Parts: sequence; structure tokens; C-alpha cells
Amino acid sequence: MGVFDIKSRASWTLQSLQLQVAGWLCGLRTPMHQETTRGSDMLMFVISFAILVCTAARPSLNYLENHFTAENEPEEVRSAAIKRLLEVFGMEDPPAIHGHKQPPQYMLDLYNTVADVDGVTKDPYLLEGNTVRSFFDKLRSEQVEFRFNLSTVARTEKILTAELHLFKLRPQATLTFNRHHFCQVSVYQLLDTTKNNNTQERKLLSSRLIPVHSTGWEVFTITQAVRSWMVDEGSNLGLHVVVRTLGGSPMEMKLIRFASGRNHHQSKQPMLVLFTDDGRRATTLESTDPNDTAATSSLPQAPISGPSSRSARSLDYSEEESVSMPCQRLPLYVDFEEIGWSGWIVSPRGYNAYHCKGSCPFPLGQNMRPTNHATVQSIINALKLIKGIETPCCVPDKLFSINLLYFDDDENVVLKQYNDMVAGSCGCH
Repeated sequence: MGVFDIKSRASWTLQSLQLQVAGWLCGLRTPMHQETTRGSDMLMFVISFAILVCTAARPSLNYLENHFTAENEPEEVRSAAIKRLLEVFGMEDPPAIHGHKQPPQYMLDLYNTVADVDGVTKDPYLLEGNTVRSFFDKLRSEQVEFRFNLSTVARTEKILTAELHLFKLRPQATLTFNRHHFCQVSVYQLLDTTKNNNTQERKLLSSRLIPVHSTGWEVFTITQAVRSWMVDEGSNLGLHVVVRTLGGSPMEMKLIRFASGRNHHQSKQPMLVLFTDDGRRATTLESTDPNDTAATSSLPQAPISGPSSRSARSLDYSEEESVSMPCQRLPLYVDFEEIGWSGWIVSPRGYNAYHCKGSCPFPLGQNMRPTNHATVQSIINALKLIKGIETPCCVPDKLFSINLLYFDDDENVVLKQYNDMVAGSCGCH
């Protein structure tokens, strides 16, 4: 007997046994042989039932495929969620991870000036525009010439202010201190001279007096040059710095020295700081002062959770609790490390976005911060004047912005402000 015959007989036997069981269950016996005893029938029923149980316990191919797809679904959902979150932050893909590279101190200080420890904006009017970028010199020349790659700046962004930051070193020479106490430092934009054969042309951008004995950062405004570079990328030939005495003669380089990207520590490298605005606007819910206690104290507040309080972060309220508790603001901590973004985000490590939850029962008190529309809707619902009208919803009525300090793909450090990221307070609407 071949394998095919064995399989066929086994299949026929299984079908017969299944019919036998069906007959017993339905009260319509269909015996396999005309002459069977009650005991043999009972034995056949037990065997049939056992086979059916074993057959049912073995998952089918379709079941395995569906089960495998179901297990993979969370990963697909996660990928879609991360992609959507990147869109919120204005990115297509997360920037590359840059290890232990240190951001410029200026950018760290600027972040701490405009944002609190959670990244929430202290005052929306402190920052010019909503984006600040820092660029290191790419030329790395021993001469006082600098060039910056601005390819990461979108052409749609409005250039507000551009600054050249140079770190002035201490003078090496000591013999001429009595003769020179100030010098004239001028920054020029190098222009294209291909149309004529004369020497390199340049355009004056900024000039001012600097003490010879001083040391530290000096800042020069070069907005006009950067705007022209954004219009024509090919015109970006760099910047040239000239130092002269008050009489107009060239200054000795031993007296006036600026740190270069080649011979000095990264913390003192020449840097271009660019303030831009990408045109994004906040909703009408945006508060001008996130520290306004009146905006956050009228409703009950749940305890604030931080990155060290995982249990508080994952508070889970049942539907009954949600209905019984009044509209209030609850913690919702977003941890960038859990998302996988800690490699390129400098600060914050996460932030409390908060969320609104609770009921808006009739009558709505002023502590619920209801709108007139919500009050009318609550009355209509309470009186059941119109079928299908629900109670008002507990939603954010003030939203605050957060600031993100991060590395982009070209290792430039970016400070960006994102609107409507934190629920400042909740109300019935």
C-alpha cells in the first residue's frame, strides 16, 4: 500500500468518524456497519471525539499566518507612530547618531536661556524666530578666512539674523601694548571675480573697535551675506577678516589673533549662528506665558511624573474612574530614550506633554473653564432637548511650546522651537 493510499484511507476514516460524532450529537445515528453493539458504538464515539479534539488542537496554516501577522502588527504600528512623530518635528528621518560629540557652549547657554529643565519655553518672545543653527568653519584655513556649509537650511526659511562668532586669543607680543589699545576688526564677504580679471573683490559686512588686551568671543553681524548665499548657493565664497590699527594700517598678527578650526580646541572654533523662522504658527490656544499659574491651577492637578517615575508615567484609569473624576490635567511623559532618539537629541531627555481626562457634568462651574458653547451644550444635554447631544469634552485649552537642542546630519547643532506640544491647562469644551 502506497503512501498516497494510506493518506486517503486516513482521510476517509477521519471523515467517517466525524459523521459518526455528528450523528450522535444530533440524535441521528449513522452506523459504520449494520451489526454493531451499543458498546462498540460507544467506543467508536470516544475514539472519534478524541481524534476531533486532537485535530482541533493543531493550528491550521491560516491560523499560524494570521497569528504571525498579529504579532508583527505592534512593530508596524510603532514604525508608523515614529514616522508621524518625526513629521511633527519637521523631519523625514532621524539624524545620524554622533556619539559623544559636544555641542557649542553658546548653543547650550541659549537653550538654557529660552527653555526650562523640561524644554518648555520660558517666554515665547525671548527667541528671534523659531530656529537657531550653529555651523563650524569648513575651510579650516590658517588665514583669517572662513566658509560655512548652509545646505541644511531650507530655502523656505526666512533669514532673520546671521552672526559670525570668533574667539579672540590673548596677544603674543608684549612690546607694543603701550602703542595700541584698540584695533579695527572688519568682516568682508568674498565676491565672485570670474567676470573680470582683477583681484578678489569683497564687500564690507561689519566693522567695529575691539580692545587689544581682551580675550573671549566677538560677534559680527553678517546677515546680508547669508541672505545672498541662500538665493545663490554658488556665491558662497566665504568671509575674510581684516584687522587694522586706528590709523588704518595693517595690524600685526601677533597682537590680534583669532582661534581657528585647525589649531585650537573645538570649543573655540569659528562659528556661524543663524536665526531663522520656518513659518510655522501656533494655534489660538497658545499661551504667552507658560509660567502663568492662573492657567494651570484652576483645575485639579495630578502629580507630575518625571523620567525616573515609570509607574506614574503609565497611570491607567478605568472607564468608571474617568467618568467619576472631574476634568483635569494628568501626566504624559515623553521619553526620547525609549523612542530611540537619545543619540542625537542633546536636550531635553524627555518632556511632560500632559493630557486631559475626566467628565464635564452639569452644571459646569467656572473651575471647569467652560466656553459659552460648552455651557449651552451641557444644558441641552441635561434637559434632553435634542437626542444625541453628548456632554462637553475635557480637552486642552492652553498649549505651550517646547525647545529641542539636537545634532543634524551634518553635525550642526540646532535649537528649534515646536508649538502646541504641552497641555498647559484643561477645560470643558
